[in-house]
Amino acid sequence: QVQLVESGGGLVQAGGSLRLSCAASGSISGINAMGWYRQAPGKQRELVCTITRGGIPNYADSVKGRFTSSRDNGKNSVYLQMNSLKPEDTAVYYCNAQEAYYWTTRHYWGQGTQVTVSS
Repeated sequence: QVQLVESGGGLVQAGGSLRLSCAASGSISGINAMGWYRQAPGKQRELVCTITRGGIPNYADSVKGRFTSSRDNGKNSVYLQMNSLKPEDTAVYYCNAQEAYYWTTRHYWGQGTQVTVSS
């Protein structure tokens, strides 16, 4: 099992910045990609970004140019720097880790951290 713990959410004004952190523990040797998803009230959970074990990120179009993800394999952690935040970025942000398991992929999730952007 893999445990993920997020931190860094909060309330910020539009145009501001926040940095989210996610630390993984447990059986982490099999983790490949990690990333961030978010879920706004009344909406489905959506991808924000993923980052490979080698540190190559892939971003949703809605956050490109504003969000930057990084990964520290030595600390088993992944980060999300969010700049130029907009009210539509308001959501619960979830850390995600993926593990290859036979012919499929296991997903692990953190408990989520609230990000609220006021206009």
